[in-house]
Amino acid sequence: MWYGFRMGMKKLFSEAELAMLAKQFRIQAGKSRSEAGRELGVSHVSIHRAEENPEESLAKLRVRMIEAYSTFAVAGPGYWLVKQKRKRLPVLREHKRT
Repeated sequence: MWYGFRMGMKKLFSEAELAMLAKQFRIQAGKSRSEAGRELGVSHVSIHRAEENPEESLAKLRVRMIEAYSTFAVAGPGYWLVKQKRKRLPVLREHKRT
């Protein structure tokens, strides 16, 4: 699947999609996992985990891979804040010691 035209649009990508794109761009660049690991300063196992396990929190590595092996930059992350249904907890203030 090619994301060329879809990435030109403003779309929020999921962790799973970032993992797929990171792998796709690494392969298109002709890099093995070991080569990519050496270039990015991580082990080839970390590259494998970033590509194959989207449930793991490796978004920073995925972004570095996409930016290193494609012409795209990743803007974000796309986290939004929503109103909570419960009251906000009070802020604890530190007392000055005299």
